[in-house]
Amino acid sequence: MEEHDVELDEMMPDEEILYDLADLFKVFSDTTRIKILYSLMTGERRVADIADTIGATQSAVSHQLRILKTARLVKFQRDGKNVLYSLADDHVYTMLAQGMTHICE
Repeated sequence: MEEHDVELDEMMPDEEILYDLADLFKVFSDTTRIKILYSLMTGERRVADIADTIGATQSAVSHQLRILKTARLVKFQRDGKNVLYSLADDHVYTMLAQGMTHICE
């Protein structure tokens, strides 16, 4: 076995981690979810505002937000009767920005 093969074997994550990473990237495979994430890059928004921005129904946005919450890409907080959604953390912003940079090169 060559030296670089040994190094690769040592740094290869566990199968379960790779599976989780693949699942995370699957969440990015839907354009509606990408639009939702982009709409949240500037800050918190209500479902109705997201729906207006991306041209989707509130029902469709709510459905996709559930998937994004499960993937820990968005978070929410209640503000009276309103629920405000935002990106979960700076990593999500970075993934979107890096992805856009990659495809635009």
